[in-house]
Amino acid sequence: MKKVYIFMGPPGCGKGTQTAHLADFLNLPHIDTGALLRAEIAAETPDGIEAKRKIDKGQLVPVELVGRVIKNRLLKEDAQNGYILDGFPRSMEQTKILERIQEEIGLDVQNVAFYFDIENHALVERLVNRRSCPVCGKIYNIISNKPKVEGKCDIEGADLIQRTDDNEETAKLRFITYEEQTKPILDYFRSKGILHTINADQSIEAVWNEVKEFIID
Repeated sequence: MKKVYIFMGPPGCGKGTQTAHLADFLNLPHIDTGALLRAEIAAETPDGIEAKRKIDKGQLVPVELVGRVIKNRLLKEDAQNGYILDGFPRSMEQTKILERIQEEIGLDVQNVAFYFDIENHALVERLVNRRSCPVCGKIYNIISNKPKVEGKCDIEGADLIQRTDDNEETAKLRFITYEEQTKPILDYFRSKGILHTINADQSIEAVWNEVKEFIID
């Protein structure tokens, strides 16, 4: 049975770091919805053009479009032994689409979901101190996960940037919105017995040790 790990949590909770660890640990592809859409946009595919049109208007990318992009990625050879989902699903509608995609592809999969739980105030502190590399996308925190050279990416050497929405007011709103959207998914996964809640307000190493406890052999 193929292993599918679903990582959920509000922006800034640290799940991106852990999905990268797990991808290396299990040699499974790390599938980031945002990165997939950016690649479609850069390649100017029909889906990319439509996604860019919506984004430029400040609108959400249609869930069916996201589903198509996800399905195309899951059909690739490196995902046939399992995969790690980061940023999908984010709503019950997306959850049902994921289940439909898995059924259409015909993979015998076992989903395992992780929810990165963190208090609002801790999340806000993380977000306002978050920096990222504009080249490779690596995320840093100027307090808890500093780059080797201040203001520079360890990998690319590029100047780190701060997202314009990584401020206290926006961070609080994003947290509230995420909770409202995600609670039904958490309840659904919990009812299926596949949800593991991770204390995300710990060191990177401590969080990783918690994640490893629930990896299926």
